[in-house]
Amino acid sequence: MMKRLQLFVADFAILAFSSLLPSTSDPSPLQDFLFVNGKFCKDPNLANAEDFFYSGLNIPRNTSNPGGSTILVVLEGTLYVGFIISNTDNRLITKVLNPGDVFAFPVGLIHFQFNIGNTKAVAFAGLSSQNPGVITIANAVFGFNPPINPDVLTKAFQLDKNIVTYLQSKFWWDNN
Repeated sequence: MMKRLQLFVADFAILAFSSLLPSTSDPSPLQDFLFVNGKFCKDPNLANAEDFFYSGLNIPRNTSNPGGSTILVVLEGTLYVGFIISNTDNRLITKVLNPGDVFAFPVGLIHFQFNIGNTKAVAFAGLSSQNPGVITIANAVFGFNPPINPDVLTKAFQLDKNIVTYLQSKFWWDNN
């Protein structure tokens, strides 16, 4: 009986101490648009670039986090940014950003930043995940090894098979 009690106490202690170990998992959101500009559950069909944009970080005052999974703050230059809302009608949301502007990219959506100015651009990105990962779409699709069957890509992208074969023949590098 005493041996059984000692095993129980030892098991309980191990279980109790294991719950103190840090966890590094990220909870998954229920949908892409849970929180937009202080409003819960905005209809994705009504979302627009203004919902993910804030201007004025270059002006000293109180600022707020727009609540996206990636926040981009432009310090210098001019960037054309955007993302695709893929769960409804594949709409493109875009905005031209200048110094002091902030843009939020919702979690898991294909997005981009492109310098459209005549000078170098400087921006900081803040991520809401300890391990956000990255998928470079062109590398993943056309540079995959072994290659994805060109017939699959021809049908998926509605391209001529020669174009798919040409893209697969290019040198795709790991730019992560």
